[in-house]
Amino acid sequence: MARPIIALLSDFGSRDHYAGTMKGVILGICPDATLVDISHDVPPHDLQFAALELAAACPFFPRGCVFLVVVDPGVGSARRGLAADTGDYRFVAPDNGVLTAVFQQMPPTRVVELSERRYARPTVSRTFEGRDRFAPAAAWLAKGIQLSALGRSVSDYRSIDIPVIQVSDEGIDGRVLRIDRFGNLVTNIGRTAFDRLASGGEIEIEVGGHSVGRLVETFADIGVDEICALFGSTDHLEIAANAASAMERLGIDYGAPVRVTRR
Repeated sequence: MARPIIALLSDFGSRDHYAGTMKGVILGICPDATLVDISHDVPPHDLQFAALELAAACPFFPRGCVFLVVVDPGVGSARRGLAADTGDYRFVAPDNGVLTAVFQQMPPTRVVELSERRYARPTVSRTFEGRDRFAPAAAWLAKGIQLSALGRSVSDYRSIDIPVIQVSDEGIDGRVLRIDRFGNLVTNIGRTAFDRLASGGEIEIEVGGHSVGRLVETFADIGVDEICALFGSTDHLEIAANAASAMERLGIDYGAPVRVTRR
């Protein structure tokens, strides 16, 4: 039987003990677990960033993986903890919308509230529920308990508004949703919508009011002083520079408008 996998995503960073402590709690309950860090460098409290990172990574994990997501600006408040099953994967997270993007890709078959105290640590800190409530729940799921053991089913879980593209006869209007560590501007414009528009002829791309030179296949095709567009690993349109930060070159931040039109 394959060892259970738990993948972790948080905004804890690597300087403090928080991420490592959650792993210690998990291994105390499920010592056979393989622990994988998706990232602990989500910008603090940035639910949209975390939701999109989770959705980008999730489909590439083996079936049965448990995802532990702790980006939790409401820690210690009355917000609930959740566990969810989508058929292929299970998730443990606060009820703050951080699972929105992954639920859009793969709607959950069941969502429960983390209310059964036997699957949490005896004392739950108001400032570190990742350690005391969420990590134990993920570990017990990996160990083999059923989702229903963690608490009652719920259907009123929260979601967040993630901008979607607007398509018209004139073009596509989107937004920069992510900026990776290389300064590439990742938009919400997918390849299908783009190709449908581009099939009518040549296109123009603008981001934050700046014209983008051309569409290329890979980063190496971008000239030294160029800003170009390409489709990245998630099949969404990205704005990039060669060995440089498009974000810094253009002075672009999250939420910047992106427009694709026919010439």
